[in-house]
Amino acid sequence: MPIKAVFFDFMGTCLDWHSSVLSAFPPSIPSDSASELALQWRQQYFHLNAARVKDGLAVEPFDDTLVKALDIVLDSAFSTFSSHFNAESKQRAVRAFHNQSAWPDVAPALQSLRDSGLEIFVHANGSTRLQLDLTASAKLSFNMLFSSELLGVYMPAPEAYHKVLELIGAKPEEVVKVAAHAWDIRGAKECGMKTVYVRRWTDDIEEDMEVVKGEFDAYLESMADLLNVVKRFG
Repeated sequence: MPIKAVFFDFMGTCLDWHSSVLSAFPPSIPSDSASELALQWRQQYFHLNAARVKDGLAVEPFDDTLVKALDIVLDSAFSTFSSHFNAESKQRAVRAFHNQSAWPDVAPALQSLRDSGLEIFVHANGSTRLQLDLTASAKLSFNMLFSSELLGVYMPAPEAYHKVLELIGAKPEEVVKVAAHAWDIRGAKECGMKTVYVRRWTDDIEEDMEVVKGEFDAYLESMADLLNVVKRFG
C-alpha cells in the first residue's frame, strides 16, 4: 500500500531545543553543567508525561509541566545550581522552548517529501501555541499541527495515534512516523504505522542505542535519506 503521509515528532526530532535552552540559562552556570542540566530537565519532562499517561490524567499545559520538571531537577541532582534561578530566570528558560531552530537536515527533507506528493504533519506532545511558535521560529511549514493539547491525549497512548489517523483519513499502513524518541514510535508501531527512528544526541539519553537500532523499520543518523526510506516503504 502506498505511503500517503509522514508524521513528525517536533522538538528534538526536527528542532534543536538544547541550544535554545542553554542560551536562556543563567550565565553563571558552567557550560558543561548547564548542558547536563538541560538534558535532565527535558528527560524529567518526559517522565512527568509518562506518569500522566499511566494514571489516565488529562493533558496538562506544556509550560506548566516544564516548570514542574525544572523544579524537580533543581531540587535533586542539580541542587547546587538552584540558587542561580529565580522566578524570572525560570520563566525565561521555559520561554526558550518556544523559540528553536531546525536541525540543518530537516528543511531539505521536508521539502523533498512535499515535492514527492506526500502530506507532512507535526504529531507531538505539547500545546498548539507552542507548535505555532516553533514553526515560526524554525521557518518550517506542515499540512497540519497535531498537539496533545488539540487531540486531548498524550503519546504514546494508542488513542493519540488512532485519533490523528482518523482525522486525516488514513490507514496506519499508509503513514510513517518519524521521531527521535523510541517511546513515541513504539506507540506508532503498535498501531501499525511504519516507523523511522532519527538519532539526535539531545534525546533518548536513557535508551540503549544498540537495542533501538534493531527495533524499527529504519534507523537514521540524519534525515538526509528520509525520502528514499519512505519510498521503499511504499
